Amino acid sequence: MAYRRASTAFTRYGGWIPSDERIYHGFHSRLLQFAQKKHKALSNHVPAVQAFADAINKPEAGEEKSLMRTLFDKIFLQAAKEYNFFKIKNFDQLLYALDNIIVKPPEFEVVEDENGVPVGEPVGVPIYLLFDIPSNTAAAYDLFRLPAFNKALKALLNSWGDFLSNPDSGSNSSLNTGPTGWFSKAGMEKLSAQGRIPDGPDGFIRTYVSPNSDPNQGFGYRSWDEFFVREFQQGARPLDIPDDPKIAATLIHSATENTVLRISTKVKKHDQFWLKGQPYSLYDMLDSNPGPSGVERADQFIGGTVYQGFLGPQDFHRWHAPVDGKIVDGYVLEGTYYAVIPDAGAEIGDPDLVPGDPRGGIIRSQPFLTLAATRAVIFIEADNPLIGLMCFVGLGMCEVSTCELSQKVKNKERVKVGDELGMFHFGGSSHVMIFNNKAAITFADDVVTDTHIKIHSIIAQVHEKPPKQK
Repeated sequence: MAYRRASTAFTRYGGWIPSDERIYHGFHSRLLQFAQKKHKALSNHVPAVQAFADAINKPEAGEEKSLMRTLFDKIFLQAAKEYNFFKIKNFDQLLYALDNIIVKPPEFEVVEDENGVPVGEPVGVPIYLLFDIPSNTAAAYDLFRLPAFNKALKALLNSWGDFLSNPDSGSNSSLNTGPTGWFSKAGMEKLSAQGRIPDGPDGFIRTYVSPNSDPNQGFGYRSWDEFFVREFQQGARPLDIPDDPKIAATLIHSATENTVLRISTKVKKHDQFWLKGQPYSLYDMLDSNPGPSGVERADQFIGGTVYQGFLGPQDFHRWHAPVDGKIVDGYVLEGTYYAVIPDAGAEIGDPDLVPGDPRGGIIRSQPFLTLAATRAVIFIEADNPLIGLMCFVGLGMCEVSTCELSQKVKNKERVKVGDELGMFHFGGSSHVMIFNNKAAITFADDVVTDTHIKIHSIIAQVHEKPPKQK
């Protein structure tokens, strides 16, 4: 089956929402048809979805109606009022749509164009795509931050995650060369986008560790998660380390395979993240965690620098040490999964969307997610005192409900540049690296917004600060 390339190629939203609007709307139309059919037949929900529905519908003591269900009803009213193209119109339809999603792995969505030619793109984070428009409403801002909602959603995502990790579940059923497969011609184009891998199946097996070399057998991956957390072949992402050890010690390497979101300086301990620009708030980001001396770790980064980059579903999802040093601490904070800062849509100058397009709100809310999303927080005391204490934060966005720490982090061991710190499971994600205010950092000229950065590459260099003028 032949595919036509999408007319646009997303950079900032790539892999999160389809670049071709027909795919986006086709996905929602298909789910709506499925939901209407199941609703008419009064079909039972799959157990995990039924448990989610029960949690949402259950009123608190003394309440006649559940607050969460009331907010869901408001979400659909607000979405219908603002975005009349949104297909799913009520909570019952949403539940049946979830029934369709969580019984299979992410796959390609295929629609026909006006000439009957199939057009396909991967939908790597289907639950997010279902929540994309509803999340950009005032009612969703209230609902999606509620602990009770995220507890119920976590149980649903855990159930799907168990399926995606189970070799006997059929969770590898989209890992093939068929029309909805990730290793089709169109799928390989997405996996190789922005120079991630050389084109074609040979490029894939030269880049990633795989059980076998046959794309028709899904390269031998037994489950979706095994494919998702695949590792690089030795030499596929070489460490860029100069021969001079003094120079090498001043360099900061990319901790993930990511696309640059932004770099901020002079960050504050407390900031109002709902303001335009979503400033970083160190206290909230790090959960006010105290160090061994009892001093809040946030205090050690006031006035420092934050680098943020995000990972598409087609990216490598393991985190590696950006510097040589000693793990000081590492922990995982539970948080939200789909909460965003509601906005008026894409702004003027957006590289992919026309101004006002409401899609992709979670991508535009990534700075906010540093203090809201489920996240792994890892502190490293760099060997180079000019770098000193730094922090890596892995942000589990959307379906990525699991942030797993490596044994070296759990045991608080020494790490060298390139050592594994942990990984995400099941979806796309974002991360930040935080540097203290004593670290004078110069970023490389090619580290600019919307540029794809390979793991292990040099992104910055630290140097001594010039003496203060008297």
